[in-house]
Amino acid sequence: MADGAPWLTIIGLGEDGLKGLGDASREALEKAELVMGARRHLALLPGLDCAVIEWPVPFADGIAGLLAQRGRAVVMLASGDPFWFGAGTSVTRHLDPGEWVALPAPSTFSQAAASLGWPLENVACLGLHAAPLTRLRPCLVAGARAVVLLRDGDAVAGLARYLDGLGFGASRMHVLEALGGPRARHRIATAQGYALHDVAHPVAVGLEVAGDGRALPVTAGLPDDMFLHDGQITKRAVRALTLSALAPRAGDLLWDIGSGSGSVGIEWLLAHPLNTATGFEADPQRAARARENAATLGADRLQVVEGRAPQVLRGQPLPDAVFIGGGLSEALLTELWHLLPQGVRVVANAVTLESEALLGAWHRRAGGTLLRFDLAEAAALGQKRGWRAAYPIVQWSVTR
Repeated sequence: MADGAPWLTIIGLGEDGLKGLGDASREALEKAELVMGARRHLALLPGLDCAVIEWPVPFADGIAGLLAQRGRAVVMLASGDPFWFGAGTSVTRHLDPGEWVALPAPSTFSQAAASLGWPLENVACLGLHAAPLTRLRPCLVAGARAVVLLRDGDAVAGLARYLDGLGFGASRMHVLEALGGPRARHRIATAQGYALHDVAHPVAVGLEVAGDGRALPVTAGLPDDMFLHDGQITKRAVRALTLSALAPRAGDLLWDIGSGSGSVGIEWLLAHPLNTATGFEADPQRAARARENAATLGADRLQVVEGRAPQVLRGQPLPDAVFIGGGLSEALLTELWHLLPQGVRVVANAVTLESEALLGAWHRRAGGTLLRFDLAEAAALGQKRGWRAAYPIVQWSVTR
């Protein structure tokens, strides 16, 4: 291996093994001193002349062994496209540019779309080998399509039960096994009638969502009854106004202070798949409830830290935006102004006269926008109807 040349070649392997490899992949295998891959991948390439190491399970346990081979010509085998819900990034994050080259094969998503005749740009693509099925929740609306990569046949059966339990039992499931190889098989079932017991790995499911299950709206302000709560929740209309003021952008991190049910942090995460959020909650029961809500609504990446602000904020990764839903105080705002860099968006809601006065003082000091909204709902008033007013909300929005 010449100095400065990549020592690692990551080869995307299809189910047709050597037959489906291009010239560059074949050449890399011929020159390899060592090939590392899962047992299934190695079985697709019998007769290798070089040393072979079977990748251990779990996957992370093999990374140190691979990195220890620096200086040798090494081939790592991966499925299809290693950088689309594949193993590629797990390895290359430990390498410097120029240490590796990747030779991808068609991804399972591409092969599934080709098999089903679906326009891939209009299909949700999810890798759920090691992720919860609830990640699919935002995609579940009648008429939608998704291609889901799953661990094994038991996971496919679990997907069917999950869909049926949410009211999407009429969904059609295209069970796609070993796409692109001699073992390829395509079978169709509905979620409510699923009865396949011999599904082989690797497996993907092409999903045509159908049924009368409840879909998640794509705008801010999910119905309150979609969240478990004890009354400590930013209500739907206020939450929509709060998310608008927070202005989530792709890849932003939110601090949700006094997260309660987690509703604001969850909707922040649902706004874009690259968004991240940390909720800070002093009450352990509410923290547990926030985690459960996040998992149920497909936002399990919500991090919930138990502790009281402002002390719990110290040492945390700095955010792009902050929402103060509980625990508003002079001490908290003062600490935030010490911790936060310029450019961070801060939104705080107040209900009491004391917290209103605090926000008014900080508005004079730091600027921003101060809004008051009075909301009322129609309710029974004897045999007629009248307006039932909620407590007015004062909202301060400012960029640090």
